[in-house]
Amino acid sequence: MEPTPELVDAIYRDKVLQARKTPLEQKFLAGAELFESACRITVAGIRNQNPDADERQVQEILLQRLALRRRLQEVR
Repeated sequence: MEPTPELVDAIYRDKVLQARKTPLEQKFLAGAELFESACRITVAGIRNQNPDADERQVQEILLQRLALRRRLQEVR
């Protein structure tokens, strides 16, 4: 059973209204928390791809990936 377009619209509208009520400080912290979570997931992937890498090497690879991400963003 698929949700109706009306239900999808209502859910979206509720999310937008809730986001508008969220204090700016909480939104700012949520962004930082999301970034930290993404870094943890990326580090787990790096460790999986490089099982012999020590912590310094893992952090170096993470920094390289973040730098690549920035460069790709600048191209847009």
